[in-house]
Amino acid sequence: MKWCDEAIILSVRSHGETAVIVELFTRNHGRTFGLMLGGQSRKRRPMLQMGNHVDATWNARLGEHLGRIQLELHTAYAARVLEDAAALAMLISMSSLIRHLPERDPHANLFEISIFVLKFINDIRVWPALYARWELTLLDELGFGLDLSSCAATHVRDNLVYVSPKSGKAVSEIAGAPYKDKLLPLPQFFCNQHNSVPSVNDVLNGLRLTGFFLTARLSSQQKYILPEARERMKDLLHRFKVDKV
Repeated sequence: MKWCDEAIILSVRSHGETAVIVELFTRNHGRTFGLMLGGQSRKRRPMLQMGNHVDATWNARLGEHLGRIQLELHTAYAARVLEDAAALAMLISMSSLIRHLPERDPHANLFEISIFVLKFINDIRVWPALYARWELTLLDELGFGLDLSSCAATHVRDNLVYVSPKSGKAVSEIAGAPYKDKLLPLPQFFCNQHNSVPSVNDVLNGLRLTGFFLTARLSSQQKYILPEARERMKDLLHRFKVDKV
């Protein structure tokens, strides 16, 4: 069995004296692993970094086997964040969260969005909001999508400002007013009709929302703690907000 696909490198670990096992998130073949001979060489190390966009060729006798892979570098995103602590934390958080997807289960839409986020990795005015929406998409891909299309109580589609922590459904300002202390804020850039650039505070509220449901939904399967890098990213974004002020 052989296939060629685009991929994002999630992790690399040594195997024997010269080979490595590479974990990939591919466009059409989902999250998968492959053995790369000679992967520990000095020449290949710069390519084999978390977050790099590569073209992969995977080959094995049977589909369930650990195949051998060959990689060609498409875009070296890892090198772009070496001196950017916030972007590096985002990259680590994204890679960690992708590992919750079932192995070899295709998620082409999430792959496309992941590449789109990475393209803006050097623009802190843009990528935080894109990443927050990426987490919203991840929830949907995991089967835990939020319903932000209309109010859970009144079914209206306007003025949605809260989310129910129990149902994951949007709530309008009027319907949610008596319970606002128990509801989660819904940042407007999560709503499809919102086109303006969100503030850092909006982004942090978005990350609070997605973080709540990632923790709640994944904890139903096992004890789950959000990646440490994600919390570090949030702290750095908060400092960026303070510095802007």
